[in-house]
Amino acid sequence: MKRLFAFLLSLLALFVFSAAPAESAFPEGAEMEEIEMNEFPETPDSLPMETTVSTARESFIEDIIALGEQLYIKANGKLQRAHYKGDIYVCKNFTVYLFRQTRDAYRMAEFPDTSLVIPNNLPNEKCKKLGQAYGIIWEDVPAAKGNPFETAAQFIYDASLSKEENRTLALEFMKQVKRGDYFQMSANYSHGTGAHSAIMISDYDPETNSVHWMDSNMAGKKINGIRYGKVQFDAVETIDWWVDAFCQKKRGATLYRLRDDIVFANQTE
Repeated sequence: MKRLFAFLLSLLALFVFSAAPAESAFPEGAEMEEIEMNEFPETPDSLPMETTVSTARESFIEDIIALGEQLYIKANGKLQRAHYKGDIYVCKNFTVYLFRQTRDAYRMAEFPDTSLVIPNNLPNEKCKKLGQAYGIIWEDVPAAKGNPFETAAQFIYDASLSKEENRTLALEFMKQVKRGDYFQMSANYSHGTGAHSAIMISDYDPETNSVHWMDSNMAGKKINGIRYGKVQFDAVETIDWWVDAFCQKKRGATLYRLRDDIVFANQTE
């Protein structure tokens, strides 16, 4: 009996000790599963490039807007000279200056060796041939020559439609506004008549039916025969206000938007 009891006791001990490791092995197995899954994220090859492109484009927009805000703060509410061809506070000069001061850090992925450029307004003579007022559109510069902008949306008054129909189209056009868009128009409104350029600093807000922008020389005055313009940042008006300005015969507006393939210049070297 003693031998039988000892034999049964040894079997019981063997069962207990051999079963114990199985209880501690499960957590280790679960941890290994998590590690293996984390080693293979979704689309490992394309994800870094998509993140880089998005980051570079947004960084470019942020640089442009930040510089515009700096010039606004520097102006401190005082009118800036916007009279001569080289004055950066002339409306189009202001938006071009912001672009040129920030562009060197960026390229287009499709044309990595090409420095970025911003087109001029289409010359007045060519606008007349199109039956349009000067200031609605830019010159057609191809991306291969450095133009990183695409036409995101455009409204040009259609004389074959009623005034109400044109207004409806113009309002829909303004709803396409995105942060970073370069806005170009020919207008006749309380601030004056002619071409004007601005940069949108927020998406269209449907709750307030408005857009926010920055610009220079929309408003201003002449002092001793010299034009001086006001620098604006985070200006806001409803899209109805904008439509009142450019929804007129031969007039209109265009939204120019940076391409999606903006990358950092140092990544192309």
